[in-house]
Amino acid sequence: MSKRTRAASLTTFVAASVAFGAVLAGPADATGKDTGASKHASTSASGKAKAWPKFLSASQLPPHPTSSWTAGKVTDGVPDELRFCIEDTLPGYDSRYRDFRTDLETNAQQLTFVVGSSAKAKALATRLNKDIRACATRIEQSDPETEAALKDYGKLSVEEGAHAYGLHTETSWGATDINLYSVGRDGKAVTLVRWGQMGDFSDAPVKAFKKTTTTAVNKLY
Repeated sequence: MSKRTRAASLTTFVAASVAFGAVLAGPADATGKDTGASKHASTSASGKAKAWPKFLSASQLPPHPTSSWTAGKVTDGVPDELRFCIEDTLPGYDSRYRDFRTDLETNAQQLTFVVGSSAKAKALATRLNKDIRACATRIEQSDPETEAALKDYGKLSVEEGAHAYGLHTETSWGATDINLYSVGRDGKAVTLVRWGQMGDFSDAPVKAFKKTTTTAVNKLY
């Protein structure tokens, strides 16, 4: 099995049983620098100036023991790796994301939404948290060959708040993957961060991921 096919924990499930399409996004920017953030920070679909929140840089991801992180460009839309859990919440929101890769199977994404008011952002964050908490059940209902388990790693005290989770999936043919998710909010912006690789809960860098989440939320505005 190739590194790309193995890279995202939910990607294996999506490719095998839901057929969303592309297993992973394209290769990350080899420099690992914030090359995309400046290009996208001041534009919107209407062409008018619009201040977008800042994104994580490669150095702000949980450290990998044998490989450095590289960061892709900030891109409009939603990455395939996140669609399965949150697709019911997606319609009608302006969003951008950034992919992160290591030289091995570990990968991550940050997805950020900007909405019209703090109240709408709070409601969006609530729905995203609900989607993630329900994702393990949704996976098992969609594919009887996959078992999924969720761990709630609790709230983080940053800006208007954040919450972290772990999601482990294991297929009947032996593929086992671990994802960490978090949802955080600052004003009108909501961000979702995902980290994933092969393994189980014991392989998850929970403390480092919480630090990454705190940084992500603090960087929004």
